[in-house]
Amino acid sequence: MIKRMKARPYLVALVLLVLVAGLVVVLRTPTGDPAGQGKTSPQAAVEAGAGAGDAYYPTDGNSGYDVTLYDLAINYDPGTKQLNGVATITATATDDLARFNLDLEGLTVSDVKVGGQPAKFTQEGDHELVITPSAPVAKGRPFLTLVTYGGKPTTIDDASLGRSGWQVSSTGGAFAAGQPHSATTWFPANDTPRDKAALKLAARVPDGWSVVSNGVEGTGLRGDGWTTYTWQEDTPLATYLVTVAIDKWEIVRSQLPDGKPVIDAYAPGTAAAKKPIQARLPEVLALLEKKFGPYPQRAAGSIWVADQIGFSLETQTRPIYAAWADLETVVHENAHQWFGDSVTLQNWADICLNECLASYAQWLWAEHEGENLDDRYRREMEDRRDSSRFWSPKLYDMGQGNEFRGVYDKGILAVHALRKQVGDEVFFKALQNWTAQHRDGNASWPQFEDHFKKASGQQLDGFFKAWFRDSGIPEDQYLLPSALRR
Repeated sequence: MIKRMKARPYLVALVLLVLVAGLVVVLRTPTGDPAGQGKTSPQAAVEAGAGAGDAYYPTDGNSGYDVTLYDLAINYDPGTKQLNGVATITATATDDLARFNLDLEGLTVSDVKVGGQPAKFTQEGDHELVITPSAPVAKGRPFLTLVTYGGKPTTIDDASLGRSGWQVSSTGGAFAAGQPHSATTWFPANDTPRDKAALKLAARVPDGWSVVSNGVEGTGLRGDGWTTYTWQEDTPLATYLVTVAIDKWEIVRSQLPDGKPVIDAYAPGTAAAKKPIQARLPEVLALLEKKFGPYPQRAAGSIWVADQIGFSLETQTRPIYAAWADLETVVHENAHQWFGDSVTLQNWADICLNECLASYAQWLWAEHEGENLDDRYRREMEDRRDSSRFWSPKLYDMGQGNEFRGVYDKGILAVHALRKQVGDEVFFKALQNWTAQHRDGNASWPQFEDHFKKASGQQLDGFFKAWFRDSGIPEDQYLLPSALRR
C-alpha cells in the first residue's frame, strides 16, 4: 500500500446447485472425508476461538483450521447497495474442532452448514461468526463450510489507519480495499495474513455494470437483466489482498511478453489520464524482475478508481489505484507483488518487509531513469538530519496503529544504506533468493535480518538495530556506510 501524503514519497465427487437470493452456486465437496467429521468425541475436541496470534490485532483471524479455498458467489445491486452472498470455504482442521470462528463485519448470516449438515452459529462482537458443527471435525480432515449472508456492506474507519473495506465509489459502483482489514466487510474469512488461500468469485450485477477481481478472468453469464462475472486466483493470497470492484469499467486486455494475461480496468473518466501510465507496466515489471527475480504472479493489471481515496493498494495481481496515483505508485504497488503478496508478512509488526522494500523500488525506478541514488541519499540525509519527526518512527515492531509511519520515507533510506553496507552483488542476490525461498508463503522481519547476515557474511546486528529496531537517527557508522563516504 502507498498512502497519500501531503508530500507523496505512496467449489469432486458431488456437485450441488444451490439457489439463494438469485444466486446459482456450484459447490465442490473435497476428497477425503466429505463431511469433515471423524471419530473424535466432543470431549476430545477443542473450541477454537478468535485470534490467530498477532499481537497488534489479537482478535483478527482464528485458530484451529487452515483455509485452502474461498469459493464466493455474490449479488450486488449498486442501486440499493445490497449485497447477498454464499461463501463456500474449504479448510483443513489443525485441531479436533467442536467449534470454530470466522470473521465477518457488518453483514448478517442467515444459514451455516458444515460438511453439508446444518450448524449452529452466533454473531458476536464486531466481527466474530462462531460456528458449532453438528459433530466435531477431526484434526487433519478437510471440511466444507457454507455461509449464507447479506446486507449493506460497510467501511471500517480507524483513527490511525484510515478508511478501508467496502467503499461506494463516486461513479456509483463499489470496491473493496484496505489493510489490515478489508475482506471481512464483504465475505466471511479467516482474516489473518498467515492463512493464505486460493480464490474463486462469481459476482452477479445488473446489466451495464461489470466486475473486476484478482487473478484470471472467466466466462460471463447473462440472464434476466443481470450478468455474472467469474474470476479465479489459484496462487494463495492473504485476505486483505482480495478485492472485488464493481463499476461501468472500460476494460483493456493485453499480455506480458511471456503470455501472462493483463487486464486493466478504468472507471468512468479515468482512462485518458491513466492509460499512458499503465501502458508502462511491462517496462516496470521487467525492471522489477531484474532486481527481485521472476514475476511471482499468474496475471497482472490494474483497477483505476475515480475516487480520491487515501491510498492505493497492492491487491494481488491487480492493484487498486486512487485517482491521484502516478507512475511511481504503479512501481510501488507492483513491487508489492513480490514483497507483501508473494512473500507475505507473518505479523503486522513485520510491515517493513512490505513497505520499505516496495518504497525502495521507487528509487530503483529513478535509478533506471538515470538518477544517482547515492547523491540522492546524501541530500535526503542532510535535509532531514535535524527532523526528529522523520527519524523517530521504528521500522520494525513499531506498535499497533503506527505501522505506516516511517516505512515510506525513512524506510527507503534504511534499505539504501543496507544496499551500500553489503554491496550491490550481495544485496540483489539476497533479495532474489529471499523472494524464491519464501514464494507464496509468509516470513518475518527477524528472518530477513538473518537472511542478510548469512548472505553478506557480515555481523549486521548493530546496523539493523540502529536503522530498523531503534527510534532516532542512526550513528554515523550506520548512517554512512563506507561506500557512501566521499
